[in-house]
Amino acid sequence: MKFKTLNIDGLKSETLEVSDKLMNLKFNHKLVKYVIDWQLNHLKPRKAKTKQRNEVRGSTKKIVAQKGSGGARHASRKAPLFVGGGVAHGPKGSVYKVKKINKKVRKLALAQTLSKKNVDKNFHILSDVKKEIKKTKEFNNFLLKNNISNVLIVSDKDSKKNIYKSARNIKNLKIINEDGTNIYDLLKYKNVILTSTSIKKIESKILNEKN
Repeated sequence: MKFKTLNIDGLKSETLEVSDKLMNLKFNHKLVKYVIDWQLNHLKPRKAKTKQRNEVRGSTKKIVAQKGSGGARHASRKAPLFVGGGVAHGPKGSVYKVKKINKKVRKLALAQTLSKKNVDKNFHILSDVKKEIKKTKEFNNFLLKNNISNVLIVSDKDSKKNIYKSARNIKNLKIINEDGTNIYDLLKYKNVILTSTSIKKIESKILNEKN
């Protein structure tokens, strides 16, 4: 599939070809959600944990008779009602719904997400930025000219150096390196811009079974 690249530094636009195996796939909601769950669970592991009543050390002996005490019925001192007892509905520490996903599955989900962006007309390729864009106004005008907002920019390292200062303060915009490309961010933002180098690296990584 051929794409005409966008341009920001005054150079002539080019035509870039990207494999249909990356840009023309059917979007599988269940598969993509499965990978997103895995990603979010590993992004920020939950470490906080409190003891439930079955984890508190101590006797399970009934503290008062069931009837005749004149007070409420109680079981053991482990009940959340008592000081030193278990905590009701407290954090349970690391609980992963999805512990491990095959690398091929992750690659397929990423390719399907890029395909969806393309089908929705929210996929753009930017020619590698060769010179530094210093002013926010200049980069913002580029986005307005191409009717792009709420955007994730997936950049190669050299282009990122040249656009970072001018793009970092623009609202609803995030810049990441191509090796950090992930489904969650791709779906979080309406549009995605990839530099010429970054899309070719991602294409190579997804299509190469050894990577």
